[in-house]
Amino acid sequence: MAVSASIGRQIVDLNADWVFFRKNMPAARVFAAAAKDGEKVTIPHSSLLLPHHNFDEKSYQFVSWYRREFELPKTAEGRKKVFIEFDGVMLAAKVYVNGKLAGEHKGGYTPFAFDITSLARFGPGKGNRNVVAVQVDSRERPDIAPFGGTVDYLAFGGLYREARVVLTERAWIADAFPFATDVLSDGRTLRVKTTVAGDGAGGEFVVAATLLDSRGRKAARAEQAIEAPVKGEAHVELAVDGLEKVELWDIDRPTMYKVRVELLEGGKTVDAVEKPFGFREARFDKDGRFRLNGRVVKLIGLDRHQTYPYIGCAAPARLQRRDAEVLREELGLNIVRTSHYPQSVHFLDRCDELGLLVFEELPGWQHIGDAAWKANAIEQMKEMIVRDRHHPSIVLWGVRINESQDDHDFYVESNRVSRELDPTRQTGGVRCFRESEFLEDVFTFNEFSSNVREPNHVPYLITEFAGHTFPTKTFDRVERQIEHALLHTRIQDKQMGMPEIAGAIGWCAFDYNTHIDFGSGDRICYHGVSDIFRFPKFAAYLYMSQKDPAKQVVMELADFWARGDWNHCTKFLLIYSNCDEVLINGQLNGRAEPMRDEFPNLAHPPFRFDKMKDVWGHGWNDLELVGLIGGKVAIRKRWPADKLPSKLAAWTDSKVLDADGSDMTQLSFMMADRFGNVCPYATGAVTAKASGPVRIIGENPFALVGGRGALYVRSDGRKGAASIELTCTSGHKAQVKVKVG
Repeated sequence: MAVSASIGRQIVDLNADWVFFRKNMPAARVFAAAAKDGEKVTIPHSSLLLPHHNFDEKSYQFVSWYRREFELPKTAEGRKKVFIEFDGVMLAAKVYVNGKLAGEHKGGYTPFAFDITSLARFGPGKGNRNVVAVQVDSRERPDIAPFGGTVDYLAFGGLYREARVVLTERAWIADAFPFATDVLSDGRTLRVKTTVAGDGAGGEFVVAATLLDSRGRKAARAEQAIEAPVKGEAHVELAVDGLEKVELWDIDRPTMYKVRVELLEGGKTVDAVEKPFGFREARFDKDGRFRLNGRVVKLIGLDRHQTYPYIGCAAPARLQRRDAEVLREELGLNIVRTSHYPQSVHFLDRCDELGLLVFEELPGWQHIGDAAWKANAIEQMKEMIVRDRHHPSIVLWGVRINESQDDHDFYVESNRVSRELDPTRQTGGVRCFRESEFLEDVFTFNEFSSNVREPNHVPYLITEFAGHTFPTKTFDRVERQIEHALLHTRIQDKQMGMPEIAGAIGWCAFDYNTHIDFGSGDRICYHGVSDIFRFPKFAAYLYMSQKDPAKQVVMELADFWARGDWNHCTKFLLIYSNCDEVLINGQLNGRAEPMRDEFPNLAHPPFRFDKMKDVWGHGWNDLELVGLIGGKVAIRKRWPADKLPSKLAAWTDSKVLDADGSDMTQLSFMMADRFGNVCPYATGAVTAKASGPVRIIGENPFALVGGRGALYVRSDGRKGAASIELTCTSGHKAQVKVKVG
């Protein structure tokens, strides 16, 4: 059992050593449920591992139980408050401690905590061990948002985020909300709204707020005396001045600080919390433009579901952080929308660190339920805002159920609550019809007309386009994949030329599992610019090519360089690049032309080469593309004519894992040609065999899809070196090594 100490509080890590019962087993509340009847697991945990497609979404919709034991120090008895915290349980949870109900939470996307002081046992020994048991209801219950209607995504099930026990003094910090005012002046101020709670420990206290830089050095501090209540809550707002030298958080330079809030008694710290923080001003203005720190930033982004193949939404911190890296560093986006619910704090933390802006919204999809349902949706929205309002990356709260009809009273209340909890951020409400009551600060609209129309309200942000109107698979024929890429190119080019539109967020980043009512027949919505394993489709190249070439030179061919893929032979080559010029070598010998007439507003329009008619009926040779910047060669890429698989390429996103039993990284593999490109026509199955302190998660063997595939490598709780041997039915082999520590 891992116990850590922060100043004034102890934290008992509850992520390991759970026993999972894959059935409704009330005996799990107490010792009567034998561990042999269950499975030992570590959280984050999915109640059911699944194939990456072709499964019945009802298979994970059942009631299960998780049980764990833990000890508390005898010295805490009568002196400490004890709370149990869960970061996310899908979909409803009843938490029992030592056989008694501690509390119930409805909603799978937000954290919750219960005071278990009166239920807890203290001291060492078997008789004093505490038993926590969680009944997890993963059925799509109509009384809990987003369910009650049809929903175009899956929720999966389980204790899918982290958990802990927290011990505090009888006076403690219940909440701290840091925010900044006058950010763009030398008189900028850090304000910290703090809630101090008491339960038998009233008296004179001091609340102190300290700003710490990235090295943990004190940048500024303020404190204020407070009369802590014997029972109940007291509130104080501190103002920290002297911040002339602090650096602003920006998408290109995301400078992060920490705000440490302490509760002191007699000069001694009795409790403390820390929150990451960044100074920035983000506004959607009445002229339609979005300004960050006074500078106009044209928003270009994609929507993201938090789900993954095999494990559903039970992804550990490493995978969550990796998604932010894919969006910001690989695709080059500057904004992401967390469709359609609050997402992992690990994902949001990485967005802060990378400078990726976030539009976060409450859970929902088209359906609005009865009064109790609405109250539940508002409560989940409250939990989202209180959890996440310190993140500088978040610039907009979504306070309307995605694509729902107008509901005046409901949305007046959601806007009121949002503005009350966080007056520093504007609200948006995603709708799919233009003639809608506009109660929010930003008119956020799903534009599926395959065009961009003049906004009917400002500020105006396009929050979805493309997606379900043109689903595209990585193994679709070339012409469809090219048209999918051009659809994203047209919309982003059009919005870039309309200053009254703040930006456009495309539907969507990654393919995702869904209900049978939506998507393809295999329960996947193929709406992403990347597939479910985060492998890019041609449409992803548009976003990649808009990067600053000083940071990364990009050149991608939207083609498989195979003569017979087109309906009427090969018509043209489409190339996405941020180079000045693209030369074509080999039998074609020519220069691709930038499509500036068709896409005048993009920083880097795609290139097109039309002189393809001479190659039909002649020998088919290798292709080489050469990208020039400032007249000098910046990048070269080659594609072979034969398309034959040359090797099995394999890699992991990380070479290091934590030995906590839950950490994992994606193991990707593909059949590669002799120039290292994927062989999209390659078939066969890849089998992975692991040795060392890891296990393989996923379909093993995996039948290649478009020449590629992926599994996960998960630590099993031990330390050491691990090796994964991969073998394809073609006879090709590969090896990947990972260190677990």
